[in-house]
Amino acid sequence: MENLTMIKALEITTQVFLAAQNRKTAPLTVAILDKGGALISLQRQDGSSMMRPEIAIGKAWGALALGCSSRKIADDAQARPNFISSISTLAQGNLVPVAGGVLIRDEHTELLGAVGVSGDISDTDEAVAIAGIIAAKLNTDTALNAQ
Repeated sequence: MENLTMIKALEITTQVFLAAQNRKTAPLTVAILDKGGALISLQRQDGSSMMRPEIAIGKAWGALALGCSSRKIADDAQARPNFISSISTLAQGNLVPVAGGVLIRDEHTELLGAVGVSGDISDTDEAVAIAGIIAAKLNTDTALNAQ
């Protein structure tokens, strides 16, 4: 797959929401960006609070901008706070360094984009993001590293 299509983005989103339903999460917002950072899809479940779209986009944007999951960015923020603070300033507020932003890769590990999920605790946001990507028959760095 060369580009992430809207249809595939909506499939990922549907799968994220199914995983969320199975885990009985709080209402979520899912943002999907293509590999260039353009928003393809933004979907909010009923009851998802008003800042969730910006947070979900920021998680996905940060993952794309730095080429790693937003969990790794959060870990880097603990280990290298000055670096992440500087990057956050350069990003003009578009970076959200907490788990829930995951890169999307095709079967050949080519980068397609990123998904950002917000609404529950960050670990749950990340888990349903990964589940949605895998259920849509795509890959994530997290899933590839576990193999």
